[in-house]
Amino acid sequence: MKRRNSILILSILLVFTVACSQLDSILNTEDTVQLSPPSPTPLIAAPSTVGDSVTDEPVLVTGTIPFTSPFFMDGIAEPFVLLEDQSGFLARDVTQSFALNGQAIGPVELVEEGLLNYTLPLPAVPQGVLNDVDQDGAEDRGVMVFAVAYWSNTWGGPFLEERDGTGWSTAYASTTTDPDRDNEINGGHLIIWAPDDAQSFPAGFGDDEMLFTEDDPVQDVPAGYSIVDLNEEPFRVYKEANIQLTLIEGEGAVNDYSAMSAGEAFDAMFQKVSVEYPFTLDKNVDWQALYDAHAPVISAAKNEDALYRALRDFTYAIPDSHVGLSFNPQVFYEEQGGSFGMVLAELSDGSVIVSKVLPGFAAASAGIQPGAEMLTWNDQPVQAALDAVKPYIGPYSTEHSKRQGQLLFLTRMPVDEKVKLSYKNPGQAASEVTLIADVEYESLYEALGYNSQDEMELPIEASVLDDSGLGYIRINTFSDDYNLMARLWEHAIQALIDNEVPGLILDMRNNSGGSGGLAMDFAGYFFDEEISVAETLYYNQLSGQFEANEYPSKIKPAPLLFNGKIVVLVSPDCVSACEWFSNAMTQQDRAVVVGSFPTNGAAGEVGRGQYELPFEISMQFPTGRPQTMDGQLLIEGVGVEPSIVVPVTAEGVLGSADPVLEAAVQALLGELY
Repeated sequence: MKRRNSILILSILLVFTVACSQLDSILNTEDTVQLSPPSPTPLIAAPSTVGDSVTDEPVLVTGTIPFTSPFFMDGIAEPFVLLEDQSGFLARDVTQSFALNGQAIGPVELVEEGLLNYTLPLPAVPQGVLNDVDQDGAEDRGVMVFAVAYWSNTWGGPFLEERDGTGWSTAYASTTTDPDRDNEINGGHLIIWAPDDAQSFPAGFGDDEMLFTEDDPVQDVPAGYSIVDLNEEPFRVYKEANIQLTLIEGEGAVNDYSAMSAGEAFDAMFQKVSVEYPFTLDKNVDWQALYDAHAPVISAAKNEDALYRALRDFTYAIPDSHVGLSFNPQVFYEEQGGSFGMVLAELSDGSVIVSKVLPGFAAASAGIQPGAEMLTWNDQPVQAALDAVKPYIGPYSTEHSKRQGQLLFLTRMPVDEKVKLSYKNPGQAASEVTLIADVEYESLYEALGYNSQDEMELPIEASVLDDSGLGYIRINTFSDDYNLMARLWEHAIQALIDNEVPGLILDMRNNSGGSGGLAMDFAGYFFDEEISVAETLYYNQLSGQFEANEYPSKIKPAPLLFNGKIVVLVSPDCVSACEWFSNAMTQQDRAVVVGSFPTNGAAGEVGRGQYELPFEISMQFPTGRPQTMDGQLLIEGVGVEPSIVVPVTAEGVLGSADPVLEAAVQALLGELY
């Protein structure tokens, strides 16, 4: 039993903890345009050291990077800390890239759960941009301004390129920023470098509470490196040979209410969620009614299982696949640990059949065969019984994704519970039987596809289909090793181009999401011009409104271009970042979408909506609202819909063929020839 529960925990978390973060605040995947960054000011000699002694001159920065976000380490393969030139911030330009020859980086290492260490040697003469920041109207040489920031490399060489990130860091940096004021720097520490002792630097934020603006008071600074403490007024400027700085997590940090009582924690979370949730009107969420119904039960919960059940029932009332709750194996076993060793499928004509029967369990012992049509369930027509199922793993953003959950959980119940059903085996008369649920998870694995998964499978698999000569790429996730995925992706696209493959099938049917930035980068390999696709709105505490910044999400042409015909395969198991990619591929009718159902319909950004509650229970809620450029809600609650709908038939469910793939091949060949 213990082994089965452990496997189940891993399975459920892998499939249903949708980590589609897009985490621009965490992974710095701001949308950018191709701009030439300012060239670093060439300097060939270090200035004379000024300070208490020679040993005070900064030469090394060390420190820690604490993190709480569950997404922080996802996909990261080549992390480092960067002496980050703040010229982008001085220009208030999040699209400004970091010049390659100005990047000084240092290693990081994981020392324990939730904590990294880093080391950053300072170059004798940094190759940053000199900025005149003393606001005196005279032209001065100025100073270089840096923060220490955590980054990771995905594309190209070991340093940051345009697609890895631009602008300035809003998380995991030595500075803090205000998301309600366009990420203005409002605290923390900067490192500056002056070419001589005749330069000045702000001594405070001024009346406008903004750095590097005309009302800043200024102070003289010594030559060489100095640390500027922005948390003091006036700013403290000092030298220290070995600088120790803690990088600050920022908006991606988990909202930790775990030390509170159950009622206090729920109230604190509810106060934020009910205001910051971006789909209240779209989904007709009555927050006050939800609070009145669930808060008393949650407050009365005295143990982990009781609180878990109360919070789960609260989530069920919000129709959003991105509303998440950590998994409780004991509650799952008590409520859903039993089944009969069979998997159900609903056909396009409305009938429900048994797609698989597993040997050694109650369904096989009763004589139920694959292809059997289910007629009644506990004396109800099977369709009515399905309609009444509240899937344990929920909620859902769309009815079609909820229906898949209802099919999965109709057959699950407490161990030893009985169900009376009638069915009709192929070619036989109807039969009636009473089944008793045994401890059984194998049918759950079958329904989720785990029994057919190859543990050694790469995140991207590519081939040329033998019969048609068409290219086929299956993208299994957007949350694996990003650097590995980037290399696999470019290798596959280059092979398509080199071999003049005329058409491509992109299989997105079992991709549960991940990095939206990586997804949009992948889409850029199929377009030869920049396209603004969407903007994401967040609740602004100052204005009391949902607001978007001026930099929308864009498809940007990549270094390689595949210009052949494309078909994208989708299903309800394509979630979040997968849906962003699939939607991007529909721009300018670039691809035909094929599937039996739309994608999941869950597109809200969740990076800022993580919560830790008592008994180590965690929850997540979307905070980012995706909209088209003309203000229409994007993907959420609808999904990316197939333009070619493939019916679900008994032959397709029971046979070895793949009807959706076959339809895609025929559609693609029809366009090509």
